[in-house]
Amino acid sequence: MEKREKFGTRLGFILVSAGCAVGLGNVWKFPYICGQNGGAAFIGLYLICLAVLGLPILICEFSVGRASGHSVARAFHDLEPKNTNWHRFGWFGIIGNYLLMMFYTMVAGWMLNYAVRMLFGKLSGLDSDQIAGAFTNMLGSPLEMGIYMVIAVMLAFGICSLGLQNGVERITKIMMLLLICLMVILAVHSLMLPNMQEGLKFYLVPDFDKIADIGFGNVLFAAMTHAFFTLSVGMGSMEIFGSYLDKSRSLTGEALNVVALDTFVALMAGIIIIPACFAYGVEPDAGPQLLFITLPNVFNHMAGGRVWGTAFFIFMSFAALSTVIAVFENILSMTMEVFGWNRKRAVSRNIVGVIVLSLPAVLGYNVLSGVQPIGVGSTIMDLEDFLVSYNILPLGSLLFVLFCTKKNGWGWENFLKEANTGTGIRYPAFIKPYIRFGVPLLIVIIYLKGYYDMFSPYETKTLVFWMCIAAAFLVLIFSFSTSKRKKTR
Repeated sequence: MEKREKFGTRLGFILVSAGCAVGLGNVWKFPYICGQNGGAAFIGLYLICLAVLGLPILICEFSVGRASGHSVARAFHDLEPKNTNWHRFGWFGIIGNYLLMMFYTMVAGWMLNYAVRMLFGKLSGLDSDQIAGAFTNMLGSPLEMGIYMVIAVMLAFGICSLGLQNGVERITKIMMLLLICLMVILAVHSLMLPNMQEGLKFYLVPDFDKIADIGFGNVLFAAMTHAFFTLSVGMGSMEIFGSYLDKSRSLTGEALNVVALDTFVALMAGIIIIPACFAYGVEPDAGPQLLFITLPNVFNHMAGGRVWGTAFFIFMSFAALSTVIAVFENILSMTMEVFGWNRKRAVSRNIVGVIVLSLPAVLGYNVLSGVQPIGVGSTIMDLEDFLVSYNILPLGSLLFVLFCTKKNGWGWENFLKEANTGTGIRYPAFIKPYIRFGVPLLIVIIYLKGYYDMFSPYETKTLVFWMCIAAAFLVLIFSFSTSKRKKTR
């Protein structure tokens, strides 16, 4: 096995970690969730939820990674007490990373596709029905989607093949800095659009009456859910970067930097999108179609819209590829540790594996469109997203927190010592009861509510069935975290 690399600079760690967190959830999902839940009032709740839920889990992942010096595939082997079963969670993390890439590579391909379309003016001059038809036609073409998916996979693995410092760190730093520059340029342009004041007011001025209309509980849960998922915690995608980090800085400060950059991107995405929607009479809560149908219409009505549309989808491509590169680095590290491969062999085998595994999501919109695994109208991608977002991320986060706080796990004292090693902000010891009981409780609530929201539109017996499945998973996780092996390794 190759000698483990380390990040060359602190900025590299922050930008690469943030690149993993800064994905389509920030620039695709956040603006329309914000639009659905009343704008600025939602943002305040979201920031609070980030601090009380997302940040503690992120620090747990970083701590496990740095203390072990391994990916999630091997980290628990090194840190768990003898005769415990925490190491089995490694397979949970491996499966989660592959599952995420089985559809995320396809969506990254969509972004690249639309950047090319905008660049060559293929959407210019089309009316709204024609733009909607262009997106439908793309989904109906397995060859077109497959080609762009393969391009995304080859680009990301090509960067990872150069190594941590020479590839992942160096290229992601450039990509993230360009992404931030593009965001600032697009945000300034958005603020110069006609009638943008209404959009900015909606986005930045709290409207508590709107929260009352929607329901405070609904808005709070939406903020909590998005704060939980936006950081990509729960399956080792962030843990891996802790394993590449030296011990010169405490982890609380480093995690805060990652959260701050992730939040900055989300907020700036809203400034780019929401004023533009108001300027052209478009609803900001239009959902995912906002990107591929609504915004191309907006760009067609702008002066220089082709240029701005190209810049926007290049920015979106950077956001998607930064996550793909980060998760691919995790996959490579895991397979190198499990199978003893060098980086070159791990890259060559995973390129083939990920492309093959990504084909069902691509074909699910066309050749296999008749396969509707979780309800009428659902796709194979919906199933894969459900397995990752509604199961692996929350259950994995629960395991990380329990491992860092339970006596039969790594334990609070070991976690606190690792988190506070180095200069910088220290993690407070008095917060243990909240991390030990409060955070797991919030995760369980989010997990069960996610199942309820997913299946409540169906008949009662379907809802009861899936809620029983969710409860069974929880029982399995808690029994797993308390079990002992009969034989000593």
